[in-house]
Amino acid sequence: MDAVPVTVLTGFLGAGKTTLLRALLARPDGARTAVLINEFGEIGLDHLLVEHVADDLVLLASGCLCCTVRGDLVAALGRLASRRAAGELAFERVIIETTGLADPAPILHTLMGEPSVLASYRLDGIVTVVDAVNGWATLDTQPEAVKQAAVADRLVLSKTDLAEGDGVARLRARLAALNPAAPILEARHGGLDPAAILNAGLFDPSRKSPDVAGWLRAEAYVASEGEHGRAHLHHDHHHHDPNRHDDRIRAFCLTFDRPLPWQGLATWLEMMVTVRSESLLRIKGVLDLIGHDRPVAIHGVQHLFHPPAALPAWPEGEPRRSRLVFIVRDLDRAVIEEGLNAFLAAADQAAALRAG
Repeated sequence: MDAVPVTVLTGFLGAGKTTLLRALLARPDGARTAVLINEFGEIGLDHLLVEHVADDLVLLASGCLCCTVRGDLVAALGRLASRRAAGELAFERVIIETTGLADPAPILHTLMGEPSVLASYRLDGIVTVVDAVNGWATLDTQPEAVKQAAVADRLVLSKTDLAEGDGVARLRARLAALNPAAPILEARHGGLDPAAILNAGLFDPSRKSPDVAGWLRAEAYVASEGEHGRAHLHHDHHHHDPNRHDDRIRAFCLTFDRPLPWQGLATWLEMMVTVRSESLLRIKGVLDLIGHDRPVAIHGVQHLFHPPAALPAWPEGEPRRSRLVFIVRDLDRAVIEEGLNAFLAAADQAAALRAG
């Protein structure tokens, strides 16, 4: 059987994750979906609100989806896979709704690095719901909310109809500066077209990733608006506020117009993972590698990287070049840029010596 796509649905407490989930499941596109819900507390209640999944739903043990219950997640996914293989359940995707207090990184590590999970599933994307009314204050005071937004593949604004004045526009600008590679969508009255957030196909080698164009556009955004937008936000709002957790997070893109040596890049990535993995919130890349005619996509979360995936072709109209999008915490761009360039230069020198 083909690997089942898994969508991680996250967002801070009260953002509207369950409302969005119910709306998705009510649509034809949301049928044949298995749902895993993680609740914080002794008794989970949200599963009572999800009427459309019946036996497809598994309520995980109480507590955040973190190291303490990662075994439960692996076991739950294993049970679902076994029942699907036996013909007891017929589902085509899985949605994992996390508790609002969850750091999403351990979930991603499980989905990307656990062999028993990779045998049946593939990560399709991370969807983060942000409350348009309270989102600004939540980002100011809750570091988990900032990380949830920073690692997202899709950002969904909820309750936009209740926000006052220019609150939605300011929040959009702040989120775009925090995570320029993620499209920002609006859930009208809790609903959203499932096609906007499902079937992202981030690393499905069988077809071109629709996110590639977004990664490429991130470079232009950061260059033209990202730093200006960030500076503008800081000037107007809480520039000296120690609670501005996203002040510690930076998003930027490095571009290379020449084919890169994979060995130099891979060696540098291994070094960074060894010494600074806690600072590498997310890395996405579309690479032009020496000896490869097709683009190669890479994707990492902290210390874990998905195996490189060859894409069918370069996006039409886009120049053939390498672009690496970084979302980092407490790490200067100069440290990454200088280190990577040094490793690439060393790899070039080694190749020249072998050729000579």
